[in-house]
Amino acid sequence: MSLNQLSPTQLSPTQLSPTQLSPTQLDRRIVAVKPITVPSPDRGIDLQVKVTAPMSGEDLPVIVFSHGNAWSLDGYEPLVDRWAAAGFVVVQPTHLDSRRNGIGFDDPRFATIWRVRVADLHAILDSLDDILVQAGGLEARVDRERIAVVGHSWGAQTAGALLGARVFDADGVPGEDFSHPAVAAGALIAATGTGDTLTPFAVEHLPFMRPDFSTMTTPALIIVGGKDQSRMSTRGPEWFTDAYHLSPSPKSLLTIAEGEHTLGGVAGEAVAETTDEDPARVALVADAISAYLLDAFKLSGTEWTALDGDAGASDGTWAIDSK
Repeated sequence: MSLNQLSPTQLSPTQLSPTQLSPTQLDRRIVAVKPITVPSPDRGIDLQVKVTAPMSGEDLPVIVFSHGNAWSLDGYEPLVDRWAAAGFVVVQPTHLDSRRNGIGFDDPRFATIWRVRVADLHAILDSLDDILVQAGGLEARVDRERIAVVGHSWGAQTAGALLGARVFDADGVPGEDFSHPAVAAGALIAATGTGDTLTPFAVEHLPFMRPDFSTMTTPALIIVGGKDQSRMSTRGPEWFTDAYHLSPSPKSLLTIAEGEHTLGGVAGEAVAETTDEDPARVALVADAISAYLLDAFKLSGTEWTALDGDAGASDGTWAIDSK
């Protein structure tokens, strides 16, 4: 196990997102602990997580974060470090589809990985106390009534399942309810839309990409890029708004006009898959989620109110809708 003390998350004034989180809020020292092994019988490969947290503070809210396809607990530091600096404890698993496990589209295990992903998040939530103990005594500093799930891309579908979304089978029948009672709110970044316009590639390799959002009742923020053109659907970027439009309220939608699927590089700095590198865009995504969750958890509504108010002055670069 390694213990890495990280420097405070800092951006220059020109890079600050419109939420304008104060320097005090983002100047906390943070610490990361990895790997922590979580009990997960019959998984085949150990479920390991990384925990990132501020070094000070009590009654801290928790984010359980699900990565996109092929990533791991070592990705998404631009988001995770910023959330921790804003006062959240963040738990990141490495799902089976991580490239370090070598399970590709043609592997027979791939068809059921979506279920294992959901089970991973359940295992984390069910073992949260033990994880926090192993992360250096965080169990005494966390508020277990304020837990959120967040995910990007495939991770957004995974997180959505714990918010109440289901998966249609081939006959159009909704599947099991995978919601978790510990989850009070969430955020979905670039969550795939409904399965009626899947491309042949997606139909063959990703048949589970048929979400039913009608049962996703938990409060959530949906974040989409206005230029996110997926090869998984014949629809355009509005495909990614389904999680907002087809789910019950309360929900909010943050649309970033120039954002592509990586939304400025949420998975990491200068990573190969980023197509729209923009640190300010990443900061907007991170800070919008922090602000939304602080409001949803009734800890502070100031940041979310400010972001909502600033949307009208953004010259169309980003917008917020709520229901």
